[in-house]
Amino acid sequence: MPRDLRALPKANLHLHLTGSMRPSTAAELAGYYGLPPLPAVPIEPGVVHGWDAFQARYDTARAAVRSADDIARVVREAVEQDAADGVGWTELQVDPTSYAGWLGSLEAVVEALLDAVRGLPAGVVLAASWGAEPAHAERIAGLAVKYAPDGVLGFGLSNDERRGRVRDFVPAFRLVTDAGLGRVPHAGFYEGAWHVRECVELLGATRIGHGLTSLEDPAVVALLAERQVALEVCPTSYPPFGVASALNAVPALLADGVPVALATDDPLLFGVGMVGQYEMARQVCSDDALARIAATSLRASHAPAALKRQLLDGVQAWLSG
Repeated sequence: MPRDLRALPKANLHLHLTGSMRPSTAAELAGYYGLPPLPAVPIEPGVVHGWDAFQARYDTARAAVRSADDIARVVREAVEQDAADGVGWTELQVDPTSYAGWLGSLEAVVEALLDAVRGLPAGVVLAASWGAEPAHAERIAGLAVKYAPDGVLGFGLSNDERRGRVRDFVPAFRLVTDAGLGRVPHAGFYEGAWHVRECVELLGATRIGHGLTSLEDPAVVALLAERQVALEVCPTSYPPFGVASALNAVPALLADGVPVALATDDPLLFGVGMVGQYEMARQVCSDDALARIAATSLRASHAPAALKRQLLDGVQAWLSG
């Protein structure tokens, strides 16, 4: 009898607010605000969609999150769904720009997010888009620093990394580095290993969202292993875009000493939660490797120390059982 993956304690380090929504919640909120339903983007083996198809679906869902109450509901349900899959700590990455028009300001969005996670085993990472003006990214980074005492954990860059230049965001990342916050840009999804290297060397990335193209260059793999920069790998996110397969990448990265954490990215778009990500990885990973991945996700998280120790003890118990 295989070990129950739901019983394996883990952290979800790469989860976007809108993309975390339950389909039923997205449909309900869209109906409430008189918005069209989500465009259909069938996920089928071997079928590759362009970025625009998923971005249109994401944008439609995001337009239905218009109040602090909506944010609180989405956060609560995301954490509940993660918990059902054995996730003991969830980090939600959010670009407050996306919701500021409805809530009145960037600050109002951040405060709504922090109110929503209060008392939950979860935290908030603020993000700007790779397509944002560098000055706007600095403003978001400044908000991360301002609200760090209230619970903001770090700062990242999301969206399509082809839309911006790494060096343009150095000032934004310097702000959060000086404040001791996490630096978690998306990198190495479309762009090659050079992009991952620049995010580590120029931005001081402490984790990388995706990063699978690092395998193109052994020197970049060695850099990640040396600095113990964890890659947030989301197995179901890659086939629909025709980019690097996590099934081939994860064992190779582990063998080279690169920290790997599995995550869900956008369950609303890809239809798979955390257990599904681990089930996919189980095709190529032993239970020992899955436990190592789960432990990495916890160590690379910003979870409170006591909770982190408790969950790590649970990983060992799962493996020993």
